[in-house]
Amino acid sequence: MNGSAKRRAKDRIAHLARQHVDLATFWRQSSAAVSSAVPHYMAPCWYTLDPASLLVTSHFSEDVPEMPSEWLAQEYYEDDVNKLADVARSERGISTLHDATGGHPSRSPRWQQNMAYGGDQEMVAALRTLKGQVWGALGLYRGVDQPLFDADDKDFILAIAPHLAEGARRALLVGEATDPEGAYAPGLVVLTDRWEVESTTARVEQWLRELPDGDWDAGRLPSSVLSVAGQALRSATDPTCTEAAVSRVLARSGTWVVLHGAALVSERTRRVAVIVEPAHPARISPLLMSAYGLTEREQDVTRLVLQGEPTTEIASHLSVSPATVQQHLKSVFDKTGVRSRRDLVGKVFFSYYEPRVRDNEHRVVVDKALRGGPLESSNTLSR
Repeated sequence: MNGSAKRRAKDRIAHLARQHVDLATFWRQSSAAVSSAVPHYMAPCWYTLDPASLLVTSHFSEDVPEMPSEWLAQEYYEDDVNKLADVARSERGISTLHDATGGHPSRSPRWQQNMAYGGDQEMVAALRTLKGQVWGALGLYRGVDQPLFDADDKDFILAIAPHLAEGARRALLVGEATDPEGAYAPGLVVLTDRWEVESTTARVEQWLRELPDGDWDAGRLPSSVLSVAGQALRSATDPTCTEAAVSRVLARSGTWVVLHGAALVSERTRRVAVIVEPAHPARISPLLMSAYGLTEREQDVTRLVLQGEPTTEIASHLSVSPATVQQHLKSVFDKTGVRSRRDLVGKVFFSYYEPRVRDNEHRVVVDKALRGGPLESSNTLSR
């Protein structure tokens, strides 16, 4: 594949990442651009990951609409290489099954599963922003008669990964704002280039009333909303800009609110969408507290275990001794009824994340927007 074709594909994906679209549409259009630059077998497998835990929240593939249950069990209960979370937290953020097995992929159980679908090769890449937040992963496959993924293929995927991460993050916010699930769901307001309100979702009014120096009843938008909107419109004209327009604002109630801006620029109109949501860097914490009664420090340990961090790294992150980490882990195991880290990861995934994955697969079928994060439903607490 020549360099100009890959540059066109990268520019296309950067443009797509700025659009105000649902996640399934973003993945479909990104698939076409990726396929033009990196030939592969079957359709790409797209995943969103919860940045707080690195667990899967959705899966999308035109050829595999429902993720096989055995794949999920292998990913979270079996000892293997090239797992999504492992690649996501690796320094480079990309790996092939051939590389991970030293050129002997048949030694990996996941190779056996891939071969059942005709995929001899597997390349997994983390979709993380320039600031390091992981919002998803991409899996590409090749058959037995195709060449190995090479350095050029990997470099291209790494170059587009930040755009894909931002596009996935924005698309999930759009899905949660347009089809809210709970009381603290994001709100969405669309503005014209004259800063007039064109449309809103039901949740946005409560958030805009919380922001300082605005008056929703009088039709005066908070300055923070206008600032993010202006930044989004400016970034739309800069093809080198990867990060979305984001601002963190202290609300009147004393809580922090995050604003995200996305330009909606066409040949005839210039509009901007601003999504407003409460700041919740670790959405799984309330679930763990309500279900198992974990202390704040036990939740911190659990979050790092879910991300695959070893005891020494957890101790370093939390500024405690490895022995203290082990004590917290013992308490977490007792409260959650598991005996090992792997069982803990599996229990959290299948209790809170697998229901979200299945819900999102159904939402694709019925043409509804996908959502991120664990499934906050009371019926998961008893699983």
